[in-house]
Amino acid sequence: MNWQGKTVGYAITGSHCTFAEVMPQIQRFVDGGAKVVPIISQSVLTTDTRFGKSEDWRKQLKDITGNDIISSIVEAEPLGPSKLLDVLVIAPCTGTTTSKLANAVTDSPVLMAAKAQLRNGRPLVIAVSTNDGLGFNLANIAKLIVAKNVYFVPFGQDNPTGKPNSLVANMELVPEACYAALEGKQLQPLIIERFHG
Repeated sequence: MNWQGKTVGYAITGSHCTFAEVMPQIQRFVDGGAKVVPIISQSVLTTDTRFGKSEDWRKQLKDITGNDIISSIVEAEPLGPSKLLDVLVIAPCTGTTTSKLANAVTDSPVLMAAKAQLRNGRPLVIAVSTNDGLGFNLANIAKLIVAKNVYFVPFGQDNPTGKPNSLVANMELVPEACYAALEGKQLQPLIIERFHG
């Protein structure tokens, strides 16, 4: 995929178990020639988990993109007036971020970046990762699916038996979903069988 001349905002929220899946996708954007602007939520900035230390993830993000990480609302706000981003993807996008975005709450760097992107009428791509996707958060996902300039990375149930309400996007489809969004199209099929068995 040719990303020459494109600036991709890559926002990460606190679904820590999927960080290892998204780093190779960020590399694919870079390898395709994109300038990638990394944006992280407070949770990513400060939380160490069994999936890795915050400091290590931030170092990896900076090493891959070669750019400073936007990690505050103040740093994210200029993305609106500058019209810097051709496309913004939130991957992974937690249930909390999905809920706030659907209800016009702007209290994190990622949400500020999303607000700025939509203000400019440019594509926002969401890769959900939430244990509550078929629970209370389903209403928020539905609101966003029909919103103008909002697109989704194809998603499905990742563990229908153990976590029947959980939805996770196929992170390997992040670049393809962003490419389609730049053309004003939703990558299809939207709802996929996430895992077999």
